[in-house]
Amino acid sequence: MANGILVIDKSAGWTSQDVAAKLRGVFHERRVGHGGTLDPMATGVLVVGFGNATRLLNHIVEHDKTYEAT
Repeated sequence: MANGILVIDKSAGWTSQDVAAKLRGVFHERRVGHGGTLDPMATGVLVVGFGNATRLLNHIVEHDKTYEAT
């Protein structure tokens, strides 16, 4: 079982759920969550939690986030 936090540099074309689904298969872990949704056209940092570490994501999403668009 995988437990931990992974920081992903999400590229365009993938949704946050696409990334989580891919990582579920890679790590063979059903409990995978992310700390905030990024649109498919958005790129940037996506915080992903595995196993028991998904509980930590609640604390991450409580804080303010900044999005920049060009």
